[in-house]
Amino acid sequence: MRFPLLPRARSLAGQLFAMQVVLVAVVVAGCALFTYVSDGNQAEQAATRQATAAALAVADAPSVRGAITGDGDPTRTLQPYASDVQRHTGVDFVTIMDPHGIRWTHPDERRIGERFLGHIGPALRGRTFSETYTGTLGPSVRVVTPIKSGQRIVGLVSAGITVEEISAQARGQVMAVAGVAAGALVLGGIGTYVINARLRRHTHGMNATELSRMHAYHQAALHAVREGLVMLDGQRRIALINDGARELLGVGDEAVGRNVAELGLPTPLTGALLAAEPRVDEVHLTTDRVVVVNTSPVSSGDRRGTVVTLRDHTELQAVMGELDSERGFTQALRSQAHEAANRLHTVVSLIELDRADEAVDFATAELELAQTLTDQVVAAVSEPVLAALLLGKTAQANEHGVELEISEDSRIDDGLVPPTLPARDLVTILGNLLDNAVDAAQGSPHAKVTVTARAQDDTLLLRVTDTGPGVADGHADAVFERGWSTKPAGPGGRGLGLALVQQSVARNSGTLALTESPTGGAQFTVVLPLQRASATTPTGGTS
Repeated sequence: MRFPLLPRARSLAGQLFAMQVVLVAVVVAGCALFTYVSDGNQAEQAATRQATAAALAVADAPSVRGAITGDGDPTRTLQPYASDVQRHTGVDFVTIMDPHGIRWTHPDERRIGERFLGHIGPALRGRTFSETYTGTLGPSVRVVTPIKSGQRIVGLVSAGITVEEISAQARGQVMAVAGVAAGALVLGGIGTYVINARLRRHTHGMNATELSRMHAYHQAALHAVREGLVMLDGQRRIALINDGARELLGVGDEAVGRNVAELGLPTPLTGALLAAEPRVDEVHLTTDRVVVVNTSPVSSGDRRGTVVTLRDHTELQAVMGELDSERGFTQALRSQAHEAANRLHTVVSLIELDRADEAVDFATAELELAQTLTDQVVAAVSEPVLAALLLGKTAQANEHGVELEISEDSRIDDGLVPPTLPARDLVTILGNLLDNAVDAAQGSPHAKVTVTARAQDDTLLLRVTDTGPGVADGHADAVFERGWSTKPAGPGGRGLGLALVQQSVARNSGTLALTESPTGGAQFTVVLPLQRASATTPTGGTS
């Protein structure tokens, strides 16, 4: 059994449009009702003032008093006069009567001589008053005032306007108000439609529930992804940043709304974020991380900005460094195997030539040379990680025609390096310095790299000196920036090694200095603090 599909909820723009139309209609209807009531009261007050003016004008006319006090028939004189006053003042009737209420004039001459329908008591006491009363012409607003001759009341005059006439005037005003109200409703509806059409475009026709759900999904996805995401507005201010980007850049919630240049990021990274052109897979360094940066300018109407994605390559870079070291070791072993094979062929050939004593002497000399190198490294540096690194780098240096020497004052005992100084950082620092020194010394006369590694005053000193051309004046600071290198760039780029060295040294609160070596080459000196556990006595313990 198929159930009929439920109608889709009205979009947010449609809901707002309906609410605004209803609101405009209610406001316009309320204004029209208020105007109708107000105009009715005003029309009645205007009719009262008009009738009062007409009645007072008749009561003050000398000809009226003369006709009343004369010996003739008052009706013959007053009826034409009352008709003229009624026609010129716009009232519906003007009735002149004697103090007893007997009419001398009336719009309907057949009513002359009859008693006036209405109250005359206040007028007989000398006061002008108004009232709404149903007379021979129907309900009317009328005014009654006395006609005096001296201090004596000789007659009364009443002028009035029928309620029907007043209602007709009010209806005319209400029709005008209704026209204005209809125009206001149409204009409000058109304006509301235009505004909501624009809103509909911005909300893509979605209703409030869909927008709320989309916002929830947006927030969940934004904070769930491990990659960093930053959105910059047209003024290069951070409009949006997720948790991954905060961690990679080392910033907090206060970064939102601030310019990228105010975050204190490394200069190359700041330049990449502020660049107008796209950046693809650029490697940059923060205080303690290697970050791959991609930027893409975006525009929406007249609003421009930049979308930045960040990927953490710290672990990958370390693994790549270890892979490069392993590859170097492999090449060194392959070369040594080749050399060992040559030596073995030499020994075999000497034996075949029946020169066994010379074969033994040759093999013994080669073994002593290899053992001497191992003994020299192990005697100077007992730390296993550094000893292994130096042995491997010595073999690599030999393959490039460079002699790697360990200075006589080098001394690092096993267990001296505390756990707070990671072995990976030591490999990064010393390995990159040796690689750069070998590259620099390669091809120079008597190519040589000297390594000093010793502990002194609770610090670890690592110094690498080469016989290369050195660093030109003015480049002492630039060598530690990402991308700086004296060698041509390879497929993976160059200029990252020394930048990683500086990052690792800074992470371990050490110092890094570049000076000129006695041979004219470069000399890098690293000093790292040794925060040994034995230097601290636990609380409550004894020393």
